[in-house]
Amino acid sequence: MKKETLNRFDRIVAILIHLQSGRIVKAQEMADRFEVSLRTIYRDVRSLEAAGVPITGEAGLGYALVEGYRLPPVLFTPEEAASFVAAEKLMQQFTDKALGAHYESALYKIKSVLKSHTKERLATLEAQIWVDASQELFSEQAPDALHVVISSIAEQKQVSLQYQAPYADERTDRTIEPVGLFHENNYWYILAYCLLRNDYRQFRTDRMTRIRLTQQPFTRKHGSLADHRKTEKPLNATQVTIRVDKEVAKYLRTGRQYYGFVSEKIMGDKVEMTFRTSDLHEGLSRWYLMFADCAEIVEPESFRQRVSQMLEQAKENLQLQGSLQSSSSSQV
Repeated sequence: MKKETLNRFDRIVAILIHLQSGRIVKAQEMADRFEVSLRTIYRDVRSLEAAGVPITGEAGLGYALVEGYRLPPVLFTPEEAASFVAAEKLMQQFTDKALGAHYESALYKIKSVLKSHTKERLATLEAQIWVDASQELFSEQAPDALHVVISSIAEQKQVSLQYQAPYADERTDRTIEPVGLFHENNYWYILAYCLLRNDYRQFRTDRMTRIRLTQQPFTRKHGSLADHRKTEKPLNATQVTIRVDKEVAKYLRTGRQYYGFVSEKIMGDKVEMTFRTSDLHEGLSRWYLMFADCAEIVEPESFRQRVSQMLEQAKENLQLQGSLQSSSSSQV
């Protein structure tokens, strides 16, 4: 027995394993083995009995499990086991190859301890559940991006990669210290401290190439992902109120959070939404144009004017395009 003291949970589990030897075990023998007092052993045995483990014997003589009693290695209900199938399909489609392989290996171990009828239930379900990822989540040059990032977070080691930023012509070499990862709007994102920018940035996994774990330790403590993801109230924000047809409003619940959404209320056949944003002229305006034919602007007038300007510009562009096409057709 190692000299370090076991915590209570580990000790109780070890006592249960000791009792499964099938012989009488004296309390003093266990006290000596685990380097605790007899009183502690008595208390631990009572905890096992309270949990439903059938133990015979008494203090001063010794203890043993009731003949024939054994704890199975794993107990799953058929419904719990069925949930593994859906999880497996999700892992196959929404994680990288390395994590998917680890999960597949773990699932084989779980299946090995299931009862025959539960295994048959899983086999039936496997062919009837299908998950399709609508986006390419990882670059072919970084197929194990999540595995690398998870290893980085666990070991507190920096990651080296090349990154293709939106609208950039070339990839840039980055060294990052990952804080955490999250799946949002059909993509995996990594929130990390970027040593090139000396600031926290979000990186999309499908834009990463040549990713590898280095042996360089993190340069700082980064806190939790939740701390970094907290939404801060924008300074000098403007309140915007719009009303949207009910049938359309249900499709906007995912995207509106990125434009300062505050609240909503139902008003007849409309849903009134309130926003607070400091990006009045670009982000919220362009988002509103996607469903402008099914919505109305309540306030402010400046937002209405900005949307009108964008619509006028779009109209002019369409008219110009039509004129060019007509001219081209007449020449032919």
